[in-house]
Amino acid sequence: MKITGSIRWFLTLAVSTVLLAGTSLAYADGMTKEQAQEMLNELKAIHAAVDKLQMPGQQQAAPAPDDKVSYTLAPGGFSMGSAKAPLVMVEYTDFQCPFCQQFHNTAFAQIKANYIDTGKVRFVSRDFPLPFHENAHIAATAARCAADQGKYWEMRHVMIVNAAALKEENLVTYAGNVKMDVPAFKTCLDSDKYKAQIDKDIAEGGVAGVTGTPSFVIGHMDNDKIDGVRMVGAAPYDQFDAKIQEMLDKTTTAKK
Repeated sequence: MKITGSIRWFLTLAVSTVLLAGTSLAYADGMTKEQAQEMLNELKAIHAAVDKLQMPGQQQAAPAPDDKVSYTLAPGGFSMGSAKAPLVMVEYTDFQCPFCQQFHNTAFAQIKANYIDTGKVRFVSRDFPLPFHENAHIAATAARCAADQGKYWEMRHVMIVNAAALKEENLVTYAGNVKMDVPAFKTCLDSDKYKAQIDKDIAEGGVAGVTGTPSFVIGHMDNDKIDGVRMVGAAPYDQFDAKIQEMLDKTTTAKK
């Protein structure tokens, strides 16, 4: 089904609400006043984008989107964990997004230790740079240029940790910090040769119902198709843990 402007408006508003809840949780965990302000600025940007989508005569109410998803997950890309893992967890991320940073700095380490490193979950990273983040697209390009030199995950980590400082000169510095060939990296970055691949990730995210970052799809693979659920926002580890365990239990039951 084609997503109309009004439906996108409601979906984006729902994402904003969830992410605001994530901000409150993070603040309770000891977030600085500067980090809290950065996330509030993010919400303002989301609502500004929402306003552009609104059309005259729209009603300001709609049902919450269904979190169940089923779509084709394109092969390739960037993943960690066993290819034989019973579950796949796909993150649609924007390297400039403070909520993506919050997830990376909190829940991700536990998910990696308890599920990815133990062979239960394969983690896949997809690009979903948001249009109101001026450095998100070049950061997505930088990650792929780093992959050319076998440094994707190292560069990804550095960029997410420094989400508020992703101008080109910073990216070049980070490339040096993770021991890349800096001139080759800069040539790649300036070429924007990965635009088509980034756009493909964005289109795939759209099919999965992604409207904000971070968004996740956790599910089972059947050939090239993923069947699972969508989760939105920088939720605490316990929420991811509960959903992953629930889906693993269903897998075990189905095999009996």
